[in-house]
Parts: sequence; C-alpha cells; structure tokens
Amino acid sequence: MKLHHVQQQLANHPIADIPAAVHAALDKLAHPVPAGEIAITAGSRGISNIAAITRAAGDWLKSRGAKPFIVPAMGSHNGATAHGQRAMIESLGITEEAMDMPIRASMDVVEIGETFTGPITMDKFCHESDGVLVLNRIKPHTCFVGPIQSGLMKMMTIGMGKINGARTFHQVPCLKKADAIIALGEAIIGTGKIFAGLGIIEDGYDQTAELHALAPEQFASEEPKLLDHYTNDYFPKLPAEEFDVLIVDQIGKTFSGLGMDPNVIGRRGLAGVPDFPSPRIGSIAALELTTASQGNALGFGLGDCITQRLYDAIDFEKTRINAETTGDMDRIRMNHIVKDDVDAFNWCGDRSGTDRWLVVPNTLHLDSMYASEGLVDELKSNPQCTVADEPVEVEFVDGRMKLAF
Repeated sequence: MKLHHVQQQLANHPIADIPAAVHAALDKLAHPVPAGEIAITAGSRGISNIAAITRAAGDWLKSRGAKPFIVPAMGSHNGATAHGQRAMIESLGITEEAMDMPIRASMDVVEIGETFTGPITMDKFCHESDGVLVLNRIKPHTCFVGPIQSGLMKMMTIGMGKINGARTFHQVPCLKKADAIIALGEAIIGTGKIFAGLGIIEDGYDQTAELHALAPEQFASEEPKLLDHYTNDYFPKLPAEEFDVLIVDQIGKTFSGLGMDPNVIGRRGLAGVPDFPSPRIGSIAALELTTASQGNALGFGLGDCITQRLYDAIDFEKTRINAETTGDMDRIRMNHIVKDDVDAFNWCGDRSGTDRWLVVPNTLHLDSMYASEGLVDELKSNPQCTVADEPVEVEFVDGRMKLAF
C-alpha cells in the first residue's frame, strides 16, 4: 500500500521555562501555605513535563516553609497496589531522588462521607497531611461529558480516592457522572484538606502550554472555563470526519486513560451510550501497547483488531481490575487478533475497503500521519494540513510496520 505523509498544523505554545512558570502560577495564590506537610498528587498519565512540574511545585512549597511529599493518586491503576502505583510514577520520572521529596504510597483510605453509590474516600496520607496540592492536566474525559471532566476534581475524587473512590464514582450512571464529580469534589474540598490545585493545559503537540493555580473554592467555577479553553483552542483531532480504516501504531495509558482517546476516534465503548457523531471509522486496528503502560491495556476493545504482540503485552489482571472498577467491561471485549501488522492491514482492507485510510502514531500526537490516495484531495483542502505530493510504500520488517512519523 502507498500512503502520503501528512503534516497537520496544531496549536503550538510551549512554555520555555517550566520551573519559572510553575512558581509564577503558584505565586498568584492569595491564601498562605499551611505550615507542615503538604501532599502533592501524582497520577498515571503521560503528562508532558510532569516530573519538572512536580519538582518545581515541591521547590515552591519548600520556599514557603512547607514540607512537601508525593502521593501516587491514580484510583485503580497499575494493579491497585501501592507498589504498582509507586512504580508507575517512578516510570514517569517522579522518583524521590529526582524530586528531592519523599514518596508515600498506600492504598489505605479514610472515609469522609457517603453518597448513594458508596463511601467518599481520601488517601490516608493526604488526609493526614496539613494540606494537598492537587496537580493534574485538564482535558475531556473518556466516558462522560459535562462542565467538569478530567482535571483537578477528577484527581481528587478518583485519584486520591484510590480504588474505593474510583468504584464509588464509576458506579454512577454515565448520564449522571458530570453531576457526581462536582458533588464528590465539593465534599472533599469541604474537609478543608485541599490547599490548592495546579491545572495543566497542553497544546496540540503535547507540550505544556499553560499552568493555572486555583484555590479550592475556585475549582467548580474555573475548571469548566479551562476545559472549554483547551477544547476550543488546543485539542488535536483527526483531519477528516469519515475513514474506512484507522491504523493506530501505539495505544496505552500514556496517551489516554483508554489507550485510544474516545474523543479522537469517536467511539465511547459504553453499553447504552451513543458514540460521538464523528469521526466515523469503519475499522480500527491497534498494533502495539506501550511499555510505559506496564501491561494495562484498558480500551483495547474500542478497536476492531489487535496484533498478537499487543495481545501478548497485556497484563490481563491489571486491565481487568481497571475495567471492573470503571464498570465498562465492553472496553476490554476481545476483538479480532491478527498475527502481525501485515495481517492487520489485510484484515482491515478486506473488512472496510482501501479508499480512505489514515495511519497515526497514537491518538495524542496527531501532527504527523499518513493518508491513502482517497483522502488526499480532501486533506489538501484542509488549511491545517500539508500533504506530500509523492506517496511512500509502506514497508514491513519482520511483520512490523515501518513508517517515520
């Protein structure tokens, strides 16, 4: 198959000096830093510059007389064990040595309230601290829509709540999750344990673009504005609305909580909940699971076929725990398994045709991709796209696709 290389121009606004930007954002907080120990949350996402941001936040707290420490806050991820969650943040560069701060990992929680779906919980180290700096990226969530989705409120309710908090939230019906995350978040803020939040916004190239420090009483009012800002001004999308086939070279937690972002591929994978109206894709093939996902392949069921090497990389226990916690088992339904990338291409072509193909590295980095001849005219008319005039032949080495993204 011959494909044309496509460059998609995305919003490009990287922060040049991350530590300075973190300090400048936190300097705007009007309330004083509590004396004593301050917990900083660390999630499992592959957030750009996450180690530098976390270190800078800790340094800023130290300059104000506090004693910061880091808490892995990722709900049920990485096997829902303290060791697994610590290993996850260390794989992101958040180690005690690099951060010059201790890491305190535990799955123990303190109940701080109750909802109709279960107890509201908080990581015990966060609860025992003198305050919590909630740190997370703000972006659309993978299973519900609403004014608040993935960000500071989610980090508090699901991340800091450990597997218990994740279960409480995910037992809420999808259509009520947007209201639930606000109610649960406000209950956690009501404990007085939250010192502040640092919301991260990334540009279209997965670069840190903006940092916003918020007082806890601002979370509910300001986070929706930041989400709208990101969605309208930064969020990367596929360059067309209809495809016969989408080939995704890599999936994994570092790109999206579901490996492939539903907001990009248009598939929610939720029983009884309609998919997004666009894009419309006939077949999706996923070729590889990133090693940084440490076997958690939640979301592989959103595709139609996976390769044997992706299947072999799955830690089904980790993936099952994550899926059962969310309650969305369709997202790990077993799809068609093919021998290798060559078979994935052939299977998708036989199933959905060969006219409108797009090959992407993952669903987070969408500036460089490859398109079939049937998409070329449409993409050339897209002012954000530059399409190579001459196509390249897709090469396979030992059954693996070789394309330079």
